[in-house]
Amino acid sequence: MGFGELAMAFGLMLILEGLMPFAAPAMWREAFRRAIEMRDGQLRFIGAISMLAGLMFMLFAK
Repeated sequence: MGFGELAMAFGLMLILEGLMPFAAPAMWREAFRRAIEMRDGQLRFIGAISMLAGLMFMLFAK
């Protein structure tokens, strides 16, 4: 993977991360407020599931 592909992947990630606050800022703020109230273990679990889902998506898309 070259630098250009990595830059494109990073750019896509930023676009996807920006969709929710752009399209529905109140809903995004509420989701963020709920995330702040979660315990560390809960956030780690959500992060792990998200990473595994992304990895599976990348493996199947290849």
